[in-house]
Amino acid sequence: MPLYETVLQEKPAIVLEIGNALTKLGFAGEPYPRSIIPSEVLDHRAKNAGQTTPNRKLFASANETELYDALVEFLKTIFFKYVLVSPKERKIVVVESVLCPTTVKENLARALFCHFDVSSVFFVPTHLVVLATLAVETALVVDIGYKEAVVVPVFCGVQALYAWEAQPLAAESVHAEIRRQLLECGVHEQLLTEATVEDIKIRTCFVTTADRAAKYRTDGGASLKPCPSVEYTARGEAMITIPGRLRETAYEVMFPEDNDRLGLPYIVLNAILKCPRDTRVPLAENLILIGGSTMVQGLAARLKAELMALLASDLYRERLFVNGFKFHKAPAEPNFTGWLGGSIYGATDLVLTKSITREAYGKNQTIPDFTNYEETRGAPRG
Repeated sequence: MPLYETVLQEKPAIVLEIGNALTKLGFAGEPYPRSIIPSEVLDHRAKNAGQTTPNRKLFASANETELYDALVEFLKTIFFKYVLVSPKERKIVVVESVLCPTTVKENLARALFCHFDVSSVFFVPTHLVVLATLAVETALVVDIGYKEAVVVPVFCGVQALYAWEAQPLAAESVHAEIRRQLLECGVHEQLLTEATVEDIKIRTCFVTTADRAAKYRTDGGASLKPCPSVEYTARGEAMITIPGRLRETAYEVMFPEDNDRLGLPYIVLNAILKCPRDTRVPLAENLILIGGSTMVQGLAARLKAELMALLASDLYRERLFVNGFKFHKAPAEPNFTGWLGGSIYGATDLVLTKSITREAYGKNQTIPDFTNYEETRGAPRG
């Protein structure tokens, strides 16, 4: 049956990408999300205690009961405040990382099926659906979000999960570095809220070149012409001076120089190195950067320079056999490219053939893993 006689005549699926810091939401088939909101819920205990900011992170729960309650409250906000539709009998597409904890996935499914009575849920892996935005089947997907940087090779539409790499080199570590340097400069800690630090990062910081970074490590930047400092008004209360050194070095936490060799360029090369030799060149020539932390000025150029330098080093020269690296430019901003991939998947007949239906979930509440499609119950094979 033609696609337009099946999927497009029904109500479009709701597409959710729930991250540690931000959540993207909208409808399948749309080119960008309707809203991007913080992944936070009201902390009732803090509110009762009279705290001024009684919100807490969605996944900062002490046990599964608290996690389930937080997910229900958060989904209520999504459905009834932002997408403004009843979730009953709706199809849901959830874009998530393959490294998402099982308990989060199971409680999310339970909330959607048992509390909101949705008709089906389609879990799709971020690193795979991103490729749909570029119409390619092979790529090395580098996802740098809030908590961690995750590198997953995808070859011919199959995720090479045995070759994944991940390190906590993301926005959270950058925020910690900015806060540390500002506290050393004498800024009062109460001014450095999470929102203020993030705004400072977005407005004033950038990724410097490899040469300047090396000089900062050797002599503290004494031989460099300093980057200009800027003034930042914090919450309308005080003026904070953002030193030029901080502006240039905040992102150096992603490129650590130590014996562990666990910086961003190392995990990219290690992921390629774990793959079969005949796949390494296609992967190196199809790099995709996604996640909000990749939007900072200078990151792609710095990463490419670091990769080329390592390629010529003794560590990789006789092992990798790759001549260079090429980066894709996705048709969307990196912070919602994953959501766009889910939107594309949700507009195809895959949402009918690969989803977990409410009837199937009622018989067996086991949520199948991406690596074992035979566990899928109640969904006809496409």
